[in-house]
Amino acid sequence: MIYKDKTKPIQERAEHLLSLMTLEEKVGQLIQPFGWQTYEHIDGKIELTESFKKQVADGGVGSLYGVLRADPWTGVTLESGLSPRQGAEAVNEIQRYAIEHSRLGIPILIGEECSHGHMAIGATVFPVPLSLGSTWNVDLYREMCRAVALETRSQGGAVTYSPVLDVVRDPRWGRTEECFGEDAYLIGEMAVASVEGLQGSSLDSEDSVAATLKHFVGYGSSEGGRNAGPVHMGRRELLEVDLLPFRKAVEAGAASIMPAYNEIDGVPCTTNTELLDGVLRGEWGFDGMVITDCGAIDMLASGHDVAEDGRDAAVQAIEAGIDMEMSGEMFGKHLLDAVRSGRLAEAVVDQAANRVLTLKFKLGLFEQPYADPDKAEQVIGSAEHAQLARKIAGEGIVLLKNEDGVLPLSKSAGTIAVIGPNADVGYNQLGDYTSPQPRSKVTTVLGGIRSKLGAEPERVLYAPGCRIKGDSKEGFELALSCAEQADTVVMVVGGSSARDFGEGSIDLKTGASKVTGNAESDMDCGEGIDRLSLKLSGVQLELIQEIHKLGKPLIVVYINGRPITEPWIDEHADAIVEAWYPGQEGGHAIADVLFGDINPSGRLTISIPKDVGQLPVYYNGKRSRGKRYLETDSQPRYPFGYGLSYTEFKYENLSIGADSILPNGSAKVTVEVTNTGDRSGAEVVQMYVTDVASVVTRPAKELKGFRKVELAPGESRRVEFTVGAEELQYIGRDYKPVVEPGEFIIHVGSHVNETLSAKLIVREG
Repeated sequence: MIYKDKTKPIQERAEHLLSLMTLEEKVGQLIQPFGWQTYEHIDGKIELTESFKKQVADGGVGSLYGVLRADPWTGVTLESGLSPRQGAEAVNEIQRYAIEHSRLGIPILIGEECSHGHMAIGATVFPVPLSLGSTWNVDLYREMCRAVALETRSQGGAVTYSPVLDVVRDPRWGRTEECFGEDAYLIGEMAVASVEGLQGSSLDSEDSVAATLKHFVGYGSSEGGRNAGPVHMGRRELLEVDLLPFRKAVEAGAASIMPAYNEIDGVPCTTNTELLDGVLRGEWGFDGMVITDCGAIDMLASGHDVAEDGRDAAVQAIEAGIDMEMSGEMFGKHLLDAVRSGRLAEAVVDQAANRVLTLKFKLGLFEQPYADPDKAEQVIGSAEHAQLARKIAGEGIVLLKNEDGVLPLSKSAGTIAVIGPNADVGYNQLGDYTSPQPRSKVTTVLGGIRSKLGAEPERVLYAPGCRIKGDSKEGFELALSCAEQADTVVMVVGGSSARDFGEGSIDLKTGASKVTGNAESDMDCGEGIDRLSLKLSGVQLELIQEIHKLGKPLIVVYINGRPITEPWIDEHADAIVEAWYPGQEGGHAIADVLFGDINPSGRLTISIPKDVGQLPVYYNGKRSRGKRYLETDSQPRYPFGYGLSYTEFKYENLSIGADSILPNGSAKVTVEVTNTGDRSGAEVVQMYVTDVASVVTRPAKELKGFRKVELAPGESRRVEFTVGAEELQYIGRDYKPVVEPGEFIIHVGSHVNETLSAKLIVREG
């Protein structure tokens, strides 16, 4: 049997296997049921469901989604869920049954969520992507992706639905936390690192998984910041901005891609032939698998309303280039009938099935479909990975304000009151797409500070004060009492993406959260939770204002999934620390920063406005967009690239190796950076480019390079960048990349609004 011969070329094996398959078996490869519905976990034993066995008998199952996932959508809890070993054993039971009870013995593709850690009980929970972006440390993120791939593959997961490469344009959008930020260049750098980290040197390695790029494309530019809303974007911006990170990741070898829920100029991405066939497969040469988002095909007939019914939607999707449907309902129900009735050519099904099989061969699933329970038990949630999570969380923390050097705190400086709804609620600091974890595994800010001060727990007082949401102030009295006894107050406030709330608050088709008035829900961020405001929810601001009246040094720590706009806090707090959702080690990392064991080096990848009325406020908007409103200017409160340190950095001697270059030439840009303070620290050196005059309008500045450098006190370093066609080009009038002759300004500095500048001329070619 050629398809079982691993010495044969993969494409030959896939074509041979396809030639042996019935139409039912081909369609079976294109569907992906929910994995948690394939088994029951009773008294520590795994029993496969009869419905799953029937699916195998009726033609097979191509893939399963979320076998190892646990959250309110799946109904899998800490008590009913699978340990790392049990998860691997469950995957093995599923694979063994599918292989031994199907005619051709085709293994199943196990797909899992892994945007900031393998979404399974016991797995390491790293900081959310918004925090990962804030590290500006591509190498560290790549290392994290290697760890995530190892944990996932050890338990049998072979493909992950990450990275998220959406460019954020309106942070009211609940999925802002899942993104790296607002800049396509930076996202592209992280995208390449993600593919390299997740996929490793070879997809068939025991520590590699296939990366799925999402959401293709424009998902972060939805109307009003509403999830899956329409996108109003011209073709040039689409090519130049939103498609850039995807192109970079495809060039890096990404194996899979997921179209977005949204429409662009009236065409849903799920059926956008121009994007899927023209750009992705045609221009970029992508030869991997395309899988829908959950329920996206159903939306074509009930949401977008571009299809008459489910069959029409399924046919439109597969003809546009979709290979697999996440959830499997529309493909499973309608493709067989569509082919037999002549509505759909079987060759289209063959093409999709071939791509699915090819990915399985590349992953080595025909040679090794089974997980290693011993290895899963060893590597998932390991101490080594926890240390990595702590390091990343520390590098992603952004110091926004530090009046009169109130930070870092001294470990011998009296009593500290740790107050706020996010001070000691571990699940609130993990972010969306996180399985529940044992309380002992997650270190909160309170836990981190107490650990830092060691044998003096009486020096750390605690009160939650209030919830994230709701108008109850019954906790104010205790919080004020704690603050009165303290020398310093650390307020830990922000938001929550924890999906631990009541029945009826989850979309059972897609898993997205639903906005509800449930008083027990503190969730104010995450998928499906979009907001009118960027202010703190509930009475958190009032709590801070009451405590401020006591006159104690006030440090505000934000734990949240989108920017917070609170002018009063910006003005009155002595220090402001933006930690985003920092993951399981977040409490330790925050304490490391507060007490100076880590010198903060995080920098913003998303602009924080003064007021929600300034939106959109992303830094690289067009120069023609105006400079002010009646009430204030259009500048954000904290600009892109901004972040403070406990030391100072000086920039000088910016130089460009050539005064002028040809359109296809390049020049070296160097700048001298000196640590002028008395502490070691890391600086993110950022390079921006301005095209002074162009045929097509351009942003005032665009990020085109960055380096993170560690400097000892008094140390200087020459930091070097290369400027060439990749950094100078834009999409011209003919929608092709062009480097236009003329004057460019190269800017290098600590953030977008604080740079040195030098001129570069591009000569006629």
